[in-house]
Amino acid sequence: MKFFLLIATVSFFVFPVAKVSADEQLGSLDRYLSNISMHPTKLIIASGICPQLRKTKKAPSKYLLKKNPLFANAKNIERGKSLYQKNSKPTSCKMCHGIRGNGNGRLARGLEPTPRNFTCTEIMKSLSDGQLFWVIKNGSNGTAMPAFKFTLSDKEIWQIIHYLKRFSY
Repeated sequence: MKFFLLIATVSFFVFPVAKVSADEQLGSLDRYLSNISMHPTKLIIASGICPQLRKTKKAPSKYLLKKNPLFANAKNIERGKSLYQKNSKPTSCKMCHGIRGNGNGRLARGLEPTPRNFTCTEIMKSLSDGQLFWVIKNGSNGTAMPAFKFTLSDKEIWQIIHYLKRFSY
């Protein structure tokens, strides 16, 4: 018993328990987050690969030059978000491309090549609306990207494009 009392006493004085207020914990978190923003390479890693090396087949020229015929208004963007996040079939876009569009979705692990990272401004600027439309509609050979031509209307595909382009702003 004396032995346990000795251990407890030594532990109390040698290993004191620090009491930290919630404000101190939040301050520590603030310092951590501001440190991350000073090191953008950490954010790129957390956001997915950027730029991604791709050999995606180019859309036929009649698609490449197409512009999104829908206005980028709140209604179309919100419908695109709904389709991207949960309502597209056979699976929602977020399952592979991630909730934040960074290519790190739940099903992305093990896919080769990795799903497109829509947060990569460098790549997204190089993809025309028509190219994105064609890939969503027809899928992409050599990747896990399925064709949505049987489950989404053209209007719904254009709405998704308005939404996913928001990831790279």
